[in-house]
Amino acid sequence: MSGQNPLSRRDFLKLGGLGLGAAALRPLSTGPGLTVNPRYRLQEPFPQAERLGRVVEDLDRFVYVRAAPHRESAEVGQLMGDQVVPWIREVVGSASGLRNQRWIEIPQGYVWAPFLQPVQNIVNTPLGSLPDLGAGPGMWMEVTQPYVEVQLVNSNAPHGHRVQFLVQHNWPIRLYYGQVMWVDDMRTGDSGQIEYHVYDLYGGLGDHFWAPAHAFKPIYPEDIAPISPEVENKEILINIARQTLSCFENGREVYFARVSTGRDGEDGTGLTPLGDYLRVYMKYISTTMSGGTSGAGYDLAGIGWCTFFATGGFAVHTCYWHNNYGERTSAGCVNATQEDAKFVFRWSAPQVEYFPGKIDQIAGTSVRVVAA
Repeated sequence: MSGQNPLSRRDFLKLGGLGLGAAALRPLSTGPGLTVNPRYRLQEPFPQAERLGRVVEDLDRFVYVRAAPHRESAEVGQLMGDQVVPWIREVVGSASGLRNQRWIEIPQGYVWAPFLQPVQNIVNTPLGSLPDLGAGPGMWMEVTQPYVEVQLVNSNAPHGHRVQFLVQHNWPIRLYYGQVMWVDDMRTGDSGQIEYHVYDLYGGLGDHFWAPAHAFKPIYPEDIAPISPEVENKEILINIARQTLSCFENGREVYFARVSTGRDGEDGTGLTPLGDYLRVYMKYISTTMSGGTSGAGYDLAGIGWCTFFATGGFAVHTCYWHNNYGERTSAGCVNATQEDAKFVFRWSAPQVEYFPGKIDQIAGTSVRVVAA
């Protein structure tokens, strides 16, 4: 449970806004004329562990830590939204009434797995300059720290409703582990650290930021090179009942992943479309996805490795706002881990050039979505 309330579809969807993190360096201000509530300070330094977990909740909410890996176990603590903790191991426990029975052991006890995003804290050496990879100086980069705090540049311009919410509530603007952004400039900030100018190249309303360079790992053309491009007979199979995705070459399964497909709303919305003759028709290295209303919708920036297979914006893509793979959670897309979504992106046809980093309306790899 989250706080006193059971997990809801809205809870999961609204978590995917812009987030941010840092090591033990000074945080940036939110932007000119903007302030951040001191209650939501940067966690610094992050715990020293090879594997970490970040609480995927809003900053004013919490999740329970239990003495044992089941929901009826005694409460031994609480973790606030965005809190980062050492990830000891994943275990199978009990979450009555729910399909996902996975729990994460942390030093204080156990947390239900969907509420902890598995992350690392990788600090990168800033580049000396940005290379020209097809559109002047600029490149794709991904966040490699649990979160990184950014400074909003265009503070007086229209914003996506997630950024607008954060500004109105004096919350920090953050980018989270796994988000993929476009970087086209760099500078030395007031604190003396190197900063990158980052933003969503596609899908957003133009929000852009200065962010500490150490939190971003460059993505080079070889990192998106196609996998098995010589194989013509490829198929992606998505099984709704099993919540799995498989990749086949000439009828042989070569990749398997646990995913999270559309959650069936009471009004019948949020379902992943079924079909035997779907095809990959559009791919983006990264984009913003948004939908619904400002109060109940979602506004997800920096979604990486998007492989679209059905009209209406249905895609296989990364997910940094939950860890509920194996159970229906999304608004209709197929949520996957960073590793799994990137494999599907690179393996499926058509191939995407590094810049512009997208391809539209091309009939590519066959996709089948089956109910069982």
